[in-house]
Amino acid sequence: MSGLKCIVVDDEPLACRLLSAYVERTESLKLCGAYTSASQGLRAINESVPDIAFLDIQMPEMTGIELAGRISGDTRVVFTTAYPDFAVDGFRVNALHYLLKPISYSEFLEAVERAAALKTQPDKTQQFITVKSEYRLIRIRVSDILYIEGLKDYIKIYLDGETRPVLTLMSMKAVEALLPHESFMRVHRSYIANTDRIRLFEQGRIVYGEMRVPVSDSCRPMLMERLQNI
Repeated sequence: MSGLKCIVVDDEPLACRLLSAYVERTESLKLCGAYTSASQGLRAINESVPDIAFLDIQMPEMTGIELAGRISGDTRVVFTTAYPDFAVDGFRVNALHYLLKPISYSEFLEAVERAAALKTQPDKTQQFITVKSEYRLIRIRVSDILYIEGLKDYIKIYLDGETRPVLTLMSMKAVEALLPHESFMRVHRSYIANTDRIRLFEQGRIVYGEMRVPVSDSCRPMLMERLQNI
């Protein structure tokens, strides 16, 4: 592990100081800032684009979930919370890890090690994504994804060779940030398509075997250009 930049955002001064002390205690980390204001933390994160953002979930100005949804996909989010029931909400923004207060240094290091593994193996993050579905963690090969359908707070991931999609609590924006943009694109407000797997387009729809994916009028020109260049 080396050179991971970190920002801490927690409206509780004691918790903010504790995590800041953990970062400074760890040689492989660099503290770029610690903030008790969510808006100040958001501004700092978007300006410095740290490798890890430690975000408290319950904050009066803006929740950690809301904050995480507004930062760059290059920053890994680690939530800190005193309420384990909030953990599932983090899958909407693909949180890397959760730290339940009171946070021990060993638990803190576990989250850092996860972030370091992703930092040193960027190709692996492009080949697989991991999602939570029905209390299970499912590792999905990106190339097996045909398309993704958005259903309010959930998404359905349709896979080649599978009759049933994977249902997971995540936003379209969050999953879109995980996928390689050269292969996936939003073709409709509620659909993301794997353009590498498209073999037939007819009557305004992408055909994947027996499945049909609608393409909106606004997305069609970009899709046509993509298909012509494949």
